[in-house]
Amino acid sequence: MSAASPLAACLRRVRAVVFDTDGVLTDSARMHAAAWQEAFDACLAAAGGGRPFDPVDDYLRHVDGRSRLDGAAAFLASRGLALPPGSPDDPPGTGSVAAVAARKEEVFTALLREGGAPAWPGSVRLLHALRGAGVPCAAVSASRHATELLSRAGLLGLFGAVVDGNEAARLGLPGKPDPALFAEAARRLAVPPREAAVVEDAAAGVEAGRRGGFGLVVGVDRSGTPGHAAALRHHGADVVVTDPGELLVPGAAP
Repeated sequence: MSAASPLAACLRRVRAVVFDTDGVLTDSARMHAAAWQEAFDACLAAAGGGRPFDPVDDYLRHVDGRSRLDGAAAFLASRGLALPPGSPDDPPGTGSVAAVAARKEEVFTALLREGGAPAWPGSVRLLHALRGAGVPCAAVSASRHATELLSRAGLLGLFGAVVDGNEAARLGLPGKPDPALFAEAARRLAVPPREAAVVEDAAAGVEAGRRGGFGLVVGVDRSGTPGHAAALRHHGADVVVTDPGELLVPGAAP
């Protein structure tokens, strides 16, 4: 890339970029948090009460970046609720981890069908700059809805690969913080992880990028909460930004 590249220096040394979807590319993390809040609060009420799910702190701490089942199990354990695991066929409810996860899925799907989630403008600018520089990109998500989210946001055509929850289930890939999802995305772009970057807003995802041997791990902190940027660095972020648009040279046209 030339010296006139609109990309920040840290991105000029990578050959591909793998993006997390929710919260990094699309403003959908709030929808996930709202769906989890409804599912978890119903479960807590059925168990006799307890401190409600916090859609910021509990979301970041227990479920952000994880698969539905892993996130449900982590939060319920944090509240001392020992529900049976259940099975994938459990209907939405409060009687098992799988039932709580199914309720979250039900609520999130309804929110998505109501209108989807817009793309973050800074992320869109960065994606176009990367395309202009000839840097291929992939999108990764633990959610099974990533392809629909990206399509509704008008971003799907900017990616050479999408590895979402459907692909993870089909291939038997473990969720974050295991690096398998990111590694599969890099494989599909035909770029080794050491020559690629990961852009991620969840601590579990940042850890996955670091464990996967990616050459650059960028943490995105849109939370506005004390300590989240520090948590991203602790889990392995080389750089932390509040928006991916900060990875463009100020004033440069993508």
